[in-house]
Amino acid sequence: MDRPGNCNLQTKYSLIARSPEPKLQETMTSWFERQASSHHVQLVAAAVLSGVTVAGLIYGTQAIRRNEAVQELKASIPELNENHHADMLTDFGAASRLPNASREDERVSALARRAQQGDYDKALITEQLTRTASFLGSDRFAPLCDSFIIVVGLGGVGSHCTSALARSGVSKIRLIDFDQVTLSSLNRHAVATLADVGTPKVECVAKRLQAVVPWVQWERFKEVWKEEQAERLLGPWSAGKGRHPDYVVDAIDNIDSKVALLEYCHKHDIKVVSSMGAGCKSDPTRVFVGDISASLEDPLSRVTRRRLRALGISEAIPVVYSTEKPGPGKAQLLPLPEGEFLKGQTNELSVLPDFRARILPVLGTMPAVFGYTVANFVVLELTGYPHESGAGKGREKMYDNILANLQGLEERLARHERADSLGLKIPVTKDDVGYLVEEVYRGKSVVSKLPTRLALVRWKVPEGGFQIEENREGQRSVRLSLNDLVCMTKDETAAHEKEVLKGGRRPEDIYSTEVLQLVERRRGEERHYNQYR
Repeated sequence: MDRPGNCNLQTKYSLIARSPEPKLQETMTSWFERQASSHHVQLVAAAVLSGVTVAGLIYGTQAIRRNEAVQELKASIPELNENHHADMLTDFGAASRLPNASREDERVSALARRAQQGDYDKALITEQLTRTASFLGSDRFAPLCDSFIIVVGLGGVGSHCTSALARSGVSKIRLIDFDQVTLSSLNRHAVATLADVGTPKVECVAKRLQAVVPWVQWERFKEVWKEEQAERLLGPWSAGKGRHPDYVVDAIDNIDSKVALLEYCHKHDIKVVSSMGAGCKSDPTRVFVGDISASLEDPLSRVTRRRLRALGISEAIPVVYSTEKPGPGKAQLLPLPEGEFLKGQTNELSVLPDFRARILPVLGTMPAVFGYTVANFVVLELTGYPHESGAGKGREKMYDNILANLQGLEERLARHERADSLGLKIPVTKDDVGYLVEEVYRGKSVVSKLPTRLALVRWKVPEGGFQIEENREGQRSVRLSLNDLVCMTKDETAAHEKEVLKGGRRPEDIYSTEVLQLVERRRGEERHYNQYR
């Protein structure tokens, strides 16, 4: 017979050895049943369901109201018949044909047709232009009367410029603009009237000026200026047997089109003058003519300058610009109403893709000042009349010095890494230096904001150290991008080289938050504009 102790011990170990029965896994059906019986889940589900129902009712009601409004609008449109004829709109939303001309317009058009065919008394033309001829002299006045000008953009600036050129004696003018006259443009347009609202600007300008200078010949292009069509739009005068334009006037306010036009003219040796922004300007005494490299305060000029410099064009384009600075109490670009952002894609508000959608406040007198300044420059250029305009900054020597200092800095850094710096090249040109100094860093040190004794220096030690690469021809160069460089004074550059590039410290350990944020902001701008290089 077993002893009680052994029995208990056996029972103990048998209990330990006995494995517990596995717990049955909960099925998906049972999980849903348990969740459905939960009071909390029921409340959440009820809230979600009620929210969906309310949203559906709201959107359904809006859809019904929208449909009713559309139907009401359609019902208000008369049926097309012999008493109510309609034409298709153009690709730019303008009428495909002009409204019936008034008797006065017909009389002016008839006179213009005769005058352009030579049936006009030359003594009348001479008398009408006598003041201009007396000012310039016969030798200078003759080429002006024989000139061929192209004006691209017929808003406030372009229309006033065209009017001045035609009244000064230019005999052949080609107009390029896709837009039509609007009611809001009458505050600054040179010749448009209420009767012209809704008509193409090219037709409006030519028609109104025919009443003033009937002998002037016009070519009208109702389209957007595009680089693909540049050879045709900027080509010879149609009836001139190869007569090329003497000057092109850029009065476009769209950045992409403006840059493309200026680039094309520059690369094809077509003389061009460009108007910068007249919007938000109020001081006519601050309007100047100068090289694009000298225009500083104008935001449109700054963006145009950057884009052109990225394309390798840094100067030799005359521009009309304002040095007036924005300030408290002055007009600014109007923001879009908050409701437009809530509706969705704001770019759909533009007249055409990539065109601005926001309203630019314009004092009606300023586009006229810009337009007449452009026309005055063209007249003086065509006639050879003595005149002076602001030249470029003339900072080529400074760019050479900055480039040489950067070359020396990279060689010192290579030697610091115990690398051979003999024959070392850097992938930076003088144009790159000008682009960084003027456009990215605004001609000032990122640290002290000083504009003198400037230099370019790496912002950080590159990951993996200062690497030297060698191509198949044996040319040795450093790995360096423009985004790696910042602008400082020479003294600041020397301290930065000692502390950061050789001393192992981070920029965050040395510079203030303001400087760090400014550097990142400028480098972000450089990355943005680098896509156009």
